[in-house]
Amino acid sequence: MDPRNTSRRNFLGLAAGVPLAGAALAACGGGKTAASSSSSSGSAAAGGGTTGGAASYWFLSGQPQQTVREDSVKRFNAANSGSQLKYTEFPNDSYKTKIKTALGAGQGPTIIWGWGGGGLAEYVKNNQVEDLTPWFEQNPDQKTRRFPSSFGAATVNDKIYALPAETVTPIVFYYNKQAFDKVGAEPPKSWADIMSLVDKFNSKGIAPFSLGGQSRWTNMMWLEFLLDRIGGPEIFGNVLAAKPNAWSDPAVLDMLTKVQQLVKANGFVKGFSSITADSNADLAVLYTGRAAMMVHGAWTYGTMKANGGSFVSGGHLGYMNFPAVDPGKDKGDPSNTVGNPGQYYSISSKASDAEKETAKKYFATVLDDTEQQKWIANGSVPLVKGADAKFGSGPDADFLKFVYGVGSGAKTFSQSWDQAMSPSAAETLLDNIAKLFQLQVTPQQWVDNLNKVIGK
Repeated sequence: MDPRNTSRRNFLGLAAGVPLAGAALAACGGGKTAASSSSSSGSAAAGGGTTGGAASYWFLSGQPQQTVREDSVKRFNAANSGSQLKYTEFPNDSYKTKIKTALGAGQGPTIIWGWGGGGLAEYVKNNQVEDLTPWFEQNPDQKTRRFPSSFGAATVNDKIYALPAETVTPIVFYYNKQAFDKVGAEPPKSWADIMSLVDKFNSKGIAPFSLGGQSRWTNMMWLEFLLDRIGGPEIFGNVLAAKPNAWSDPAVLDMLTKVQQLVKANGFVKGFSSITADSNADLAVLYTGRAAMMVHGAWTYGTMKANGGSFVSGGHLGYMNFPAVDPGKDKGDPSNTVGNPGQYYSISSKASDAEKETAKKYFATVLDDTEQQKWIANGSVPLVKGADAKFGSGPDADFLKFVYGVGSGAKTFSQSWDQAMSPSAAETLLDNIAKLFQLQVTPQQWVDNLNKVIGK
């Protein structure tokens, strides 16, 4: 059996009926353009610090998440002189290419940062990652302390191949309250409201929506929400179940038509297809008031807080779950959300026994109280049961409670399409999504192209 099939069957069960579903489309990369490497410890020289060398760890750059990841490794190294980790950081989009190439050549890091789902299933298929099921059996508290929903994307053929980690980050509908005040408008409650707002904001010289369209997966978030609202999560579930022509559902054509309707109406900031998410330029368009709204991951809150001046601290940032498309007629539940159920750490099967032991020792320290507090301090919700008890009443408390509430209240929490699908099918998906937004394919052509890679 193709190991991806079991991973796909986990899709619809990611968050239904559990205390809280974790999500992260991927922590958006920062402004770096090249990888950076560090010994991760003041006491360990690069490449040294342990007998036989340090275990290696690759993860994403981009603040404020980067500092939390670095600090976690540094604290581990300081407490474990005989078990050291050496980390290397990469921006989001370049990491996806680098890690695939390195693993294919048998030269990947000991610890692999990832998104789970179809990508992880591909690693399993190629015998590139360690089965962590025995480790969880030996350390049952490491499973019970995490949200049950986070293990769906970590599991292939009923075995766990990744440690759910970091934060809960669903995709959020953000808006600039000052921009709305300028046109005397309220946040949308339907697709008709969205299209009406497009006209209002354009008439005032404000872009309706910011979008880092060059990164492609940012465009995808629009499709994920629209299809869920219009037709329900079962349609993409059929794609993952490899049902022939699953993309031919009428709701898909409706979704695609609406996206192009929005593009043709100048719904997105001018030049959106040349803006990258790794640069955070799309966030700047929102917090500087050049755009009124943005659909993006909850992880962007911390970046906007750090870089947006008084935008967050002054109460100018609004946020909500994606609105209904046609209230009363949508098949999808309005509480549903999309994103990834967590970030995932795997161990390379090619690592030495000593390196694997160091990685597992580190895994036991992930999301300790100190790390949880650091995630909370930058406006993120740790992927740990009861994390909401640590929110307090600070300036970020309302947003943290909102994120926790979206996850806990979602009837279905759907994993991001490009991470749920196999890497090859995901590339076809992303390529066609870019062409859709650039009006280079018709909705029917898009459906035909995607139907060809179902199950591949």
